[in-house]
Amino acid sequence: MSSSLMHLKVLLPSEIFAEKTGVSRIVAETIEGSFGLLPHRLDCVAAMTPGILTYETQADGEVFVAVDEGVLVKTGMDVLVSVRRAQGGKDLAHLRQAVEQEYLALNEEAKVARSVMAKLETGLLRRLATFDHE
Repeated sequence: MSSSLMHLKVLLPSEIFAEKTGVSRIVAETIEGSFGLLPHRLDCVAAMTPGILTYETQADGEVFVAVDEGVLVKTGMDVLVSVRRAQGGKDLAHLRQAVEQEYLALNEEAKVARSVMAKLETGLLRRLATFDHE
């Protein structure tokens, strides 16, 4: 492995999603748009938006990672990406389908959570109203 290649680490809140050495290029999506990282680019920090993170190694070729919002930090040859959720793959069509299914599941969970919270709030307000009348 050449010392002129980057080391990429993708972190989730509960685990290390990916750790790759020998990364020759990275393309990330930020609030300012897409930008590429090559090994000798100056150090930087960027706020990432939900989108596709692409990296390339000689061993794996081009790899795609669907990421949620987060932050990217490049220091020297180390690139650290910290996001809420990530899902990887080599085929964009399968990756898109997997992300859509996960989004639908999360959306359904959010609906259930909102319903439960509404019931709790209603119950709390009723109990507060009975204290006011006593």
